[in-house]
Amino acid sequence: MPRIAYVDGRYVPHDSATVHIEDRGFQFADGVYEVVTVVNGRLADEEGHLARLARSLDELRIAWPVTPQTLKMIMRQMVVRNRMADALLYIQITRGRAPRDFKFPAKAAPTLVLTCRRTKFQSPRQLADGVPVVTIPDIRWLRRDIKSVSLLPQVLGKQQAVEKGAFEAWQIDPDGTVTEGCSSNAWIVTEAGALVTRPASSLILNGITRQSLIRLAAGLGIPFEERAFTLDEAYRAKEAFISSASTFVLPVTSIDGKPVGNGKPGPLGRQLRQAYMNHVGTPDPVPLPAENA
Repeated sequence: MPRIAYVDGRYVPHDSATVHIEDRGFQFADGVYEVVTVVNGRLADEEGHLARLARSLDELRIAWPVTPQTLKMIMRQMVVRNRMADALLYIQITRGRAPRDFKFPAKAAPTLVLTCRRTKFQSPRQLADGVPVVTIPDIRWLRRDIKSVSLLPQVLGKQQAVEKGAFEAWQIDPDGTVTEGCSSNAWIVTEAGALVTRPASSLILNGITRQSLIRLAAGLGIPFEERAFTLDEAYRAKEAFISSASTFVLPVTSIDGKPVGNGKPGPLGRQLRQAYMNHVGTPDPVPLPAENA
């Protein structure tokens, strides 16, 4: 079955979906986006993603192209029309079409595009073995809290990770602290057993999965510290993992070639992954392997 896209009020074949050459998203990366995971036909953490979308639009002073309630209806139509049980649903909103000029156009209707693509979640092997990450300097702008379509530093970082045989790249600020991955938030479990992730600020994207995990950790009574952590502290951690809409909770078992803890996924990460899957109301798409299997 051919994929279906949504462009400014029309459902169209994905291969023929287009926007104008003078759309400001193309010319200036003047736009924002969200990605919502579809798990067993259900939209995971939908309200959180829409709340962050609203914030990003507000920060860039871009108007809603449709009401949030209408957008919800379009999102559901995209899932139905594409007949995808497990997928990534992308929502992109730009300032719209206007003659090329840096300043905001006096009159421009925002462009709304939605696409949906089938995805495979983490393999049993990735959950059993964990994944490697490498570290790179953080060269992004200072408003990382806005989910902007301007992603060139992350593109370069992801390519470095691939070339080094890693799953993700953790970005390092000049002060030596870990900010986040190129498309994920970074977590460690300290030698003392505390769960740590960097606090939300303009220096990281406040992940929706991240926010859910913080609430879940509190409910489970897990010791938690929301603070910056250094790369050296990450090297010494008992556990590490990444979180995002598409990876949920994925264990990290090596950083820059150095094993994390005993080099195997740890129990706290497993516990949080299961808690998150329960939170979104669906069984884990990939059953958790036995501990240390």
